[in-house]
This record gives sequence, C-alpha cells and structure tokens, in this order.
Amino acid sequence: MKTYNWAILGCGKIARKFSKDLQLLSNANLYAATSRNLDKATEFAAELDFEKAYGSYLEMLQDPNVDVVYIATPHSFHKDHALLCMQHKKAVLCEKAFAINQKEVAQMIQSSKENNVFLMEAFWTRFNPDFLKVLDIIKSKELGTLQHVKCDFKFFAPFDDQHRLFNKDLGGGSLLDIGIYPVFTALMTLGLPDTIDVDADLGMTKIDENIEITFKYKNGASAKLSSGFQCTAFNDSEFYFENGAVRISRELNRPMLYKKGYQIDEIHIEKEQGNGYQLEAEHVMDCLDQNLIESPMLPLSFSLDLIKALDKIRNLTSIHYPNDDH
Repeated sequence: MKTYNWAILGCGKIARKFSKDLQLLSNANLYAATSRNLDKATEFAAELDFEKAYGSYLEMLQDPNVDVVYIATPHSFHKDHALLCMQHKKAVLCEKAFAINQKEVAQMIQSSKENNVFLMEAFWTRFNPDFLKVLDIIKSKELGTLQHVKCDFKFFAPFDDQHRLFNKDLGGGSLLDIGIYPVFTALMTLGLPDTIDVDADLGMTKIDENIEITFKYKNGASAKLSSGFQCTAFNDSEFYFENGAVRISRELNRPMLYKKGYQIDEIHIEKEQGNGYQLEAEHVMDCLDQNLIESPMLPLSFSLDLIKALDKIRNLTSIHYPNDDH
C-alpha cells in the first residue's frame, strides 16, 4: 500500500477537523501545512504533527514530495487555488462549495483533464455509512419508490459583516456554505429537478441568511430543502417512500430511523473513529492507487450539475457575487 504525502492549503477550522481524521489512516502522511501566514502554518503543523510548514502556497506546490492537496480556503478562492495545484501536477481534494459558479467549476474540470490530475469535491457525506444505506434502500426499492426528500441545515450565527459567512466578497451566504448539503442530498437521490422555487431572506450584506428551496419533478417527486444562520435545527435528512420512510442525522452518534408500514425501528450502523472526513480521504487515495483523475462515486459531472443547480437558485433570489463577473 502506497503512503501519500498530504498537504493542507488553508489552516482553518475545517482543515483542523480534516487533519485529525487524516491521522487515522495508515497510508496518509501528514506532510505539509500551508498558509499565507507562516506563523499560522507553523502553529498548525506543530499541533497536528505535520512534517513541514509553508508560508507560501507556491513554495509548497514546488515541493516534489507533495502528492495530494486538501484545499480548505474560502470558496471564493477555490478555483484559483485548485488551478494552481493542478498546474503543478498535484492531486486535489477541494472543499465544497467547489467554486463560486458554473464557469469556475468548468475551468477546474478542464484543468484536471489537461493536466491529467485527480480532482474531487470534498463531500464527506457521500461516504457516510448512513447515507450509503439510504442509497441502497432507494436502489433496492424495499420501501417502494422514493417520493419526497426533506433536508435542513441551519445554525445560529451572530451577524458580522466581516465574517466569511456574511461577506459577499468571500462567497458568503448559507446556500454555498451549508445549503449545498441539502441540495447535494436531493440531487444524489432524486436527480436534477424540473422546476425550482426559492424563498430567501437577504440580509444587510445582500447574501442569504435563510433560504427555503422546493424541487419538483415531472414524475411527482419533490424535495423541501432549507439552510440558514438565523436559528438552529436538528439538521436531519428525511426520505419518504411509497411504503415507508428513513431519517438520518448529520450527528454520527444518532441512529437511523427506519419506518416500514407502521413499524419504526432504530438502525445503528457501526461508525469508525473520527468525524467521517477520513472516509473521503481514503477514497481519494484508492482512486490515486488506480491512477484515476476523478472519483467514480463523486464524478466531476455531478459537481458540475450541483453548481448549475446552485447558480439557478442564486439567480432566482438575486444573490450575486463579484466572482460572477470574472
């Protein structure tokens, strides 16, 4: 089994969680922590046992020992950072949202093909055992056909016009930060909708502080999706079938609820250590072992469909980012 040298680009909160899970994988070597601030990178590297710290993205990418880069900067920078990595022939796992808009994602995909370099969007939930179980239930039709998806992701965040959540220059708003998870869930289970309806609350910085989305399909299926920073929710995903229902949670310690007819059961799926980020990292290394440049479980075509849906939702709510003009 080959051991891969991982580099972290952007030493923030999500990078810390990812790195802790990366420590659980025997074939992942925590090699380089990278920030534009060398002191921050050095502190991050010392805390999480990375071998090196870089205060320059370019300097890190010029290190021939780096195999794969996890990009954890704000999504307004994802396109530029991903392109820089792939131009230096480094495999890329890039946090969601993959980029700001469809144009940027298309450029990233094109760069992956031109440079023959692996690229994947970092959706840890795609590899979550509970979600995999839901996909199996849908495929087997053991509860009949999936008719409706309900998915929420909300938490309260105090308003701060300089924080990335509320800063339009950084791609702020709930949709691209956390609303992307409900949209992902609907697309992965029901596919692209035929119609989309949106109701959004735009705050003082003209980003969505709360958004409610309805997907409708010609076959009668539908999805109700929501995200926001104005209140806290259970953040569950519910799947309604002809003959039953399933509910899963983002919290790994909560059981799946499985309803068939009038019978409701709790299903406890054994989870590994960590927060689940190691599962996506493990998959990336499996793909690299096979010399793939994209994931068969999370192909680039899906990421393109996802950003198209997100763009359409933004267009319906007049949420506009500076990067949209580039």
